[in-house]
Amino acid sequence: MNTAVTGTPSAPSVVGVIGGGRMGAGIAQSFAAAGSSVTVVESGEHATAAALDRVATGLTRAAERGRLDAPAEDVLGRVTVVGSVDELPRTSDLVVEAVPEDASLKARLLAAAERALSPATVLASNTSSLSVTDLASALSRPGRFLGMHFFNPVPASELIEIVVAPETDDATVRLALAWTHALGKKKDVVVKDSPGFASSRLGVALGLEAIRMVEEGVAGPEAIDDAMSRGYKHPMGPLRLTDLVGLDVRLAIAEHLHATLGERFAPPRLLRDKVARGELGRKTGQGFYAWP
Repeated sequence: MNTAVTGTPSAPSVVGVIGGGRMGAGIAQSFAAAGSSVTVVESGEHATAAALDRVATGLTRAAERGRLDAPAEDVLGRVTVVGSVDELPRTSDLVVEAVPEDASLKARLLAAAERALSPATVLASNTSSLSVTDLASALSRPGRFLGMHFFNPVPASELIEIVVAPETDDATVRLALAWTHALGKKKDVVVKDSPGFASSRLGVALGLEAIRMVEEGVAGPEAIDDAMSRGYKHPMGPLRLTDLVGLDVRLAIAEHLHATLGERFAPPRLLRDKVARGELGRKTGQGFYAWP
């Protein structure tokens, strides 16, 4: 596969993002900051307003940290929120699906987007664990589809994991890499489609073992996290990271990996109990840590 990026990469002119949650808003913010015209798909008046507010808040924070080349309100002017994939600009260069990890939901929305868009549009899924190959099977143009696994928080993260399905064209991969470079994420991480890819598979394995250690009384969350951040130079420990990702998200990924890769990914009882109590991490104010 020839995926070398040549020349000075530029962001796609027109981008669509399906889903305006934390990840979708971060993706929209990143492309808008890079100069793209961005259309976010979100349904319902409340969800639409919340999506735009997430992007606006992210841009304001980026401006305060000196990370924007234009005033936040000017960048926000590049972002539009619509209620249906049918309203995405037909000439979109790239459309990224960023809805919850529900394979049937993702496949349905991707297929609907494909029908509404030009054959030249690249479609991508932000899935962190689901089979990109299975999602591609819902499409009539699988060569123009791949996984673009963004990391939270999207604007600050240095990585987008590019996940290649068997039918993904080399040209599609090259475009995706050029666009990730244009967002300032210069390190290429290209992986073949497999359960959990590289990042989720390794990250979840570490996180689940850390949760088992808390469950078994080996040490508290802060001590376990300090062992990894101070001893192994991880930017943060696996339990704090689990809080940021969301315990419900981590549980869903673990269940998928358990089903596909076996018992080593069996979710600990402590994780299931916390999710059942609504202790989902930062977004609810309580996970392995209390959040303001």
